[in-house]
Amino acid sequence: MAHVDFITSVHTSTTRDYVGRVTSHDKAECAEIACRFGQEYWDGDRHLGYGGYRYDGRWRKVAEAMVRHYGLKPGARILDVGCGKGFLLYEFTQVLPGAQVAGIDISAYAIEHAKPEIQPFLQVGTAASLPYPDKAFDFVVSLNTLHNLYINDLFSALREIERVGAGSKHVCIEAYRDEREKANLLYWQLTCRAFHTPEEWEWIFDQAGYSGDYSYITFN
Repeated sequence: MAHVDFITSVHTSTTRDYVGRVTSHDKAECAEIACRFGQEYWDGDRHLGYGGYRYDGRWRKVAEAMVRHYGLKPGARILDVGCGKGFLLYEFTQVLPGAQVAGIDISAYAIEHAKPEIQPFLQVGTAASLPYPDKAFDFVVSLNTLHNLYINDLFSALREIERVGAGSKHVCIEAYRDEREKANLLYWQLTCRAFHTPEEWEWIFDQAGYSGDYSYITFN
């Protein structure tokens, strides 16, 4: 298991008003709406989630970097756990000839509004119980998803990722390294259930038997 960062540049490209997040609207009500992972979360107002999650090519460089780092070959079988609208999977099909992609997400809305080229390969489901055979994929990735799970489902999801992956694995989660980052995370998040430092996340990975790589984003 190693820390390998692929998405900090994507994460830091967005400007965030942390205090405004908790003063401009009823934060608890916003979180309740966001946790439905419906239209409001993906394509509603910014205080309820993404504020409109549309394809803009931002994930191309992430897919390219992962293909290089993990030495993925043409025709590789790739699973995205928490795939959202499938933008990252689409990029894999563009940068890796013959890539065989699959994605799963808890949000029926995201799957229904996924990128059309990828939609046939996506399904609604939970990370805690993946509907795939053992060792079915050459690469399993999960970005900004696992911290949305309660601890029992989090352990199950990590074990499931380990089970279905025959090769490399990478998960990215939210974390905090000091009190300022913890406060900002608490201010900004809408759907997070697991609030941990990087060291605590490493302990969780070890206890769950997860052997893949990881990265984390922080809210500075």
